[in-house]
This record gives sequence, C-alpha cells and structure tokens, in this order.
Amino acid sequence: MTLEMTLQGGDVLRPGGLERGGEIAIADGRVAAAPAGRAVDLSGYLVLPGIVDVHGDGFERHLAPRRGAMKQMAEGVVAAEAELAANGITTAVLAQFYSWEGGLRGPEFAAQVFEAIKAVRGSVVTDLLPQLRFEIHMLEDYAGLAAKVAGWQVPYVVFNDHLPHERLAAGKKPPRLTGQALKAGRNPEVHWQMLKDMHARRDEVPGTLDALCAELAALDVRLGSHDDQTAEDRAVWRERGARIAEFPETLEAAEAARAAGDPVILGSPNVVRGGSHKGNASAVELIAMGLCDALASDYHYPSPRRAALMLERSGLLDLAGAWRLVSDGPAQMLGLTDRGTLTAGKRADILVLDKATQRVAATISGGRVSYMAGEVAGRFLA
Repeated sequence: MTLEMTLQGGDVLRPGGLERGGEIAIADGRVAAAPAGRAVDLSGYLVLPGIVDVHGDGFERHLAPRRGAMKQMAEGVVAAEAELAANGITTAVLAQFYSWEGGLRGPEFAAQVFEAIKAVRGSVVTDLLPQLRFEIHMLEDYAGLAAKVAGWQVPYVVFNDHLPHERLAAGKKPPRLTGQALKAGRNPEVHWQMLKDMHARRDEVPGTLDALCAELAALDVRLGSHDDQTAEDRAVWRERGARIAEFPETLEAAEAARAAGDPVILGSPNVVRGGSHKGNASAVELIAMGLCDALASDYHYPSPRRAALMLERSGLLDLAGAWRLVSDGPAQMLGLTDRGTLTAGKRADILVLDKATQRVAATISGGRVSYMAGEVAGRFLA
C-alpha cells in the first residue's frame, strides 16, 4: 500500500533549487501535481530526491558475514536492503563479482547472490538492480554467460581485469598470493599456475570479448568498463558498446569519456576521504572540472549522502548540483527516467533529512516507507 499525503513546511529540493517551506504531495506511488490525503508537517527537515546508487558492494557483509556463512542468502539481501533504506537509498545497483578470485567473488557465489536478489526483490521496498562484474580473462566462462545474465535478470554488466599482468610478465608471484588462494579454497601453487595460464592466453581475450559484448547488447544489457587508465582504454571499451566509465583512474581517462559523451561514475568514499585510497585521480578534482555524472557508494552506503552534502558545504556545487550526482545523474545513466527528481508524475522516491543533524529521518521508495525513525515517525503517524 502506498502513501497518500501532502508533506508541508520542509525545504524541498526541486530541479531548479531549494524551495523553502515547500509542499510536496504523494499519491499512487508518485509525486502528485496537487495536494493529496492528509498533511504532514516537515518543518525542520530537508526533503530530497531518493538516492540512486549506481554501484555498491557493501551488501557483501550481510550475505557472508563469516567465511562459509552463506546458508540463507535471501535473508542477507533483506538485511542489506534495510541498510540501504537507512541511508536514504531508494534504488540500488548491487555489484557482484564473477571472478577467478573465488570465494565471495567466485562464479558459484555470484549465482547464489543473483538468485537471492531475484527471489526477494519483489517483496522489499527499495528497488534492487543486480550488476555482474565479469573478469575478462575467464575464457572458459564466456560460453553461456549471456544466457546466465538473462536468467538472473541482470540488466547491467561491467568488465574488470584484476590480473597482475606486470608481475606475471616478469615471472614474479603477486603479493598476498597465498592468502588469496586460501580464501578461494585453492592450493597456492594451483592458484599461481591458474594466473600464469590466464595471462598466457591474454591475446585471445579481445575477440572473445567483442562477441560477448554483442550478445549482451542484443539482450539490451547496459555495459560499462572499470578502472580505465588511458584514453585508449576508454576508446576500446566504447567501440565494444561499454559506454559507462566506472571509476576512471586518471584525468586522461575521465576527459576521454566526457569528450565522447560517455557517463562517468566516481566513488563517493573518494570524496568523503578527500582522495582515492589507491592514489588514483581525486574525485573532488574531477567533479570540479565537470567530469562526473554520478557518485556511487562503492563499498560504503552512507557515503553518497555525505559526499553530496560535503560538496555543497565546500561551495564547489550548490545543493541541487551536488544532489544531482546521487539522484538524477545516476538515474539517467541507468535509463530510469521515472525517478531522480521531485517532479510531478515521477516515482515518489523521497529522502527526509533532519536539517540540524543531516541524518536520515525517513526514506520513501515508490510511495512506500522503507525507513523511518525518531521524531519524524511521530509526525507521519499522528
């Protein structure tokens, strides 16, 4: 059952800016053009579009809190959804590895995750969208992957390459190899040989990858690349149809994406931390240069809200511009034109923030409450 009510007195963020002491109505799961239902006083609160998180893997801690504790995957997805809602996220892309790294990143675990998302997404309030992150050197897994993607109802695939090519080319074992192997349940020497074998077949990857991208495009799957380092990287991926640039590592790669009209995702923890923990390009600097279309939670669900508010407080962007990076920008990138702004006719995806503390007070997704706590709950229930 969706809400039917009119939220009054809060500061409402419209596409053109902040409407102080504004009014917004909800009916039939959408933002209504005229007052509806009873009035709720939200003076002292900010009323913002719900956050659209375009890439996050923070759900892993819920699905496998301890190694081997993966028996009730659907319960983990439900727990993750509660955390998403408590952080103002109304649409979430759950980014799951399909990788030679094994364990929580292995194909078997990925299959369980995607089946669990499919099983519960209709019974939770937050809109959950699965993303498959495919390691491109897994040549034995290409056959049938597009069919698996279709069966899992995955609308978005991103390509990764985490092989340590430089060390492999030099015949050197990568650091932490033993720990990585044991985590994946492999003998370290077997794991080492597997890495060398994949590296040796690297020349087979481009052609096989071209064919897979064509298969996925025929299924209307959205495609992206991850960690582009050069303009050439971006050009190669664009030619394959992978138009989204996730977390470009350099200014060069981000500029190349922007020049070609490819949307750029940056990590909101990078903004909150004041820089990349890996020493890559600063998200704040790229945002200042207009080279960002969306900020993603990456590995920390509170960060999109915190990053947008920090950008506004710093004066780099006004609130509308900063919030667009976590709402309308990512919605457009995902082709979700029915959300992202508080405009009549769009989904009632609403985040209510306490103005004094800037904490999440309530989250409404598609006109249904996904999270509510504290004083604001009393106002809604009065």
